[in-house]
Amino acid sequence: MPLSDQAIQSLEKKGYRFVGSQRHAAAKVCHWTKKSIMDEGVCYKEKFYGIKSHRCLQMSPSIPFCHHKCLFCWRDVAITNTTWKEDFDDPGEIIDECIKAQRKLLVGYFGNPGANQEKISEAQDPTNAAISLAGEPLLYPSINQLLEEYKKRQFTTFLVSNGLSPNKLGNLDPEPTQLYLSLDAPNSDIYKKLCDLQINDGWEKLNHSLDLLSSFNCRTVIRMTSVAGYNMINPEEY
Repeated sequence: MPLSDQAIQSLEKKGYRFVGSQRHAAAKVCHWTKKSIMDEGVCYKEKFYGIKSHRCLQMSPSIPFCHHKCLFCWRDVAITNTTWKEDFDDPGEIIDECIKAQRKLLVGYFGNPGANQEKISEAQDPTNAAISLAGEPLLYPSINQLLEEYKKRQFTTFLVSNGLSPNKLGNLDPEPTQLYLSLDAPNSDIYKKLCDLQINDGWEKLNHSLDLLSSFNCRTVIRMTSVAGYNMINPEEY
């Protein structure tokens, strides 16, 4: 397994639920899923794209794998690896178990008098996968099969990538419903410092991925995390 029992226990205290025999994939109930169930608001995906917040499954197939150890990352970067040497779980198994895990995490809302009972019932069968919880999804060896499995189940998929796997990005099939690429710096020097790059040629690979965006038929988004004192400078370089 890529994660120690101690690391898994620490993350599960934070709301993660690991699935599969290899324990590299996990689900966690999104803040906006909880808000929606309580009729306290919805996320932008529902406002802009009609994705029901209470039926969204937040997950990742690659929790401990990423090319970055970003200074602003709210995940535990101490567990991060850049290469996948271990065995990996089947996409269908991951999806099945993530859905089961989310159902268990939501079970308390059935007894909450403030919860919208229609929404909590519908939430048992999610219809959107936010593949963004932690780690870099494109490092999962069967990312295409994962997207295909979601498509078979009539899920919409919102996939977030750091853009450092341009070869896999260019061969995504099927495409997600919406693809995000993270762009967190205006130039190579700031990028290497802020994102604590763990591989060579990361800036070049990111720019290659940005060039690929126009080839996609799905909606594409450049996602920027603005950090005061680090990357909120040189706007013309972006």
